[in-house]
Amino acid sequence: MTDTTVVHMGMQAMEIAVKLGTPVLLTALVIGLAISIFQSATQIQEQTLSFVPKVIGVVVALLATGNWMLHELVTYTTDL
Repeated sequence: MTDTTVVHMGMQAMEIAVKLGTPVLLTALVIGLAISIFQSATQIQEQTLSFVPKVIGVVVALLATGNWMLHELVTYTTDL
């Protein structure tokens, strides 16, 4: 195994990590932004108001994209 192979494997690992993490992180980002706008518009400053919808959104995103994530991870692992 040469250093070029190791670097290539590392790059692939980082690419798959970004690819798999993006749906969940974007879901949490969009929900958090929407709730922050709502809180500043209504002047409600409750910390738990932003936490529960984010958790629900992340769970829904994982349920919706979990099969695809598993397929991508298995494909990456078998290609190694």
